[in-house]
Amino acid sequence: MTASATPFPGSVPHHDTAPLEVDVAIVGAGPCGLFAAFQCGMLRMRTVLLDALDEVGGQCAALYPEKPIYDIPACPSVEGGELVRRLEEQIAPFAVLRRLGRRVTALEGRRGDFTLRTDLGDRIRARAVIIAAGAGAFGPNRPPLDGLDAFERTGAVQYYVRRREDFRGRTVVIAGGGDSAVDWALSLRDVAARIFLVHRRDRFRAAPESLRQLDEAAAGGRIEKVVPFQLHGLRGENGALSAVRVADLDGNLRELEADRLLPFFGLSTDLGPIAEWGLETGLHNQIPVTAATAETSLPGVFAIGDVATYPGKLKLILQGFSEAAMAAHAIHPIVNPDTALHFEYSTSKGVPAATVPA
Repeated sequence: MTASATPFPGSVPHHDTAPLEVDVAIVGAGPCGLFAAFQCGMLRMRTVLLDALDEVGGQCAALYPEKPIYDIPACPSVEGGELVRRLEEQIAPFAVLRRLGRRVTALEGRRGDFTLRTDLGDRIRARAVIIAAGAGAFGPNRPPLDGLDAFERTGAVQYYVRRREDFRGRTVVIAGGGDSAVDWALSLRDVAARIFLVHRRDRFRAAPESLRQLDEAAAGGRIEKVVPFQLHGLRGENGALSAVRVADLDGNLRELEADRLLPFFGLSTDLGPIAEWGLETGLHNQIPVTAATAETSLPGVFAIGDVATYPGKLKLILQGFSEAAMAAHAIHPIVNPDTALHFEYSTSKGVPAATVPA
C-alpha cells in the first residue's frame, strides 16, 4: 500500500511570499521527519514539513513502498508505504503544515530566529530547524549503456519497484550485488515468470538469511544467478526491451532474453543547498551532531536520521526515531525559554490538542 495522497491541513499549494511562522521547520518528510513532527506535537510545538518530493515518506514512499521493513519495533514486518501511512495517522491530531514539491534553498538567522526560503518563494520563520533529509536529494546510479534513455521512458528499465504486480509474468534481469538486488530478486520470484540476477562477482553482499534464501531459490530454478558477469548492452526496438547483453571479465558475451531490467547500483546523493548553510559536514554527505541532542555545529539546527552522524551511530530508522525525540526535547527550551518541561509518559498525558500555526 502506498502512502496516502489525501490532502491534510496545510498541504494545499502555497505560492505567496507572506512568511509562515512556526516553532520548528522540519526539512525532509521521510519517516524520521514525520516522527519528529509527532514528537514536536506532543510537546505542543508548531511544525511545518518541507520536502523536495511531492509526497511525504521520502525513500520509503518514492522507492520502496512495497518493500518490507523488519526492524520497526512491534512490527514484525511492515511495507514502506504502510509505515508512512501509519506515521501520517500519528501526526494527524497536530495539523502539521506541509510545503511539498519544493527545495529549501537558503537558511538565515540564528538560534531562536531562523528564516528559510524555498525555490518556490516560500519564507518560513522558525525558532529551530530539524534536518531530516536522509542523504539529501537522491537519484539512481545509471549504467553506461547505449540507448538507455529510450528504455527508461517506456519503463523497460526501472530503478525502483513501486508495485510488484507490474512485474507479474515478466522476464526480469536484476543487476547488482547488494541488499537491494538480492531482496528484490527474492520478492519478485513469485511474481515474475523468470529472474536473472547479474553480478560481476560470485559473492553477494546481503544479509545472511537473504543469501540462504537466494541459494535455495537458485537451486530450485526460481532465480538464475549470472556470475561473474556485468551489463554490456540492450536489445530492442522503440523502447520495448527484448534482451539484455552481459559480458564476463574475459569479454565473453551472453544474451539474456528479457523484457525488464532493474539495475541496482545504489543512489547518488547530494545535500544540495544544505551544504551551503555553514554547517560542519563529514564524509558521505553526513552532518556531525551531538549524540545527546542531535544538534549540529550551528546552534538551533538539528539533524536526525541518515544525514546525521556521531560515534556509535546505527543507520536504522528506529535510531532516527530516537534522534527525533531527543531533538524535540532539546528544542523545547528554545521555543519555550520561560517554561520548564515536565516530561510525562504518553500513557498518562495522552495526545495534546492540535496546535495550528497562524
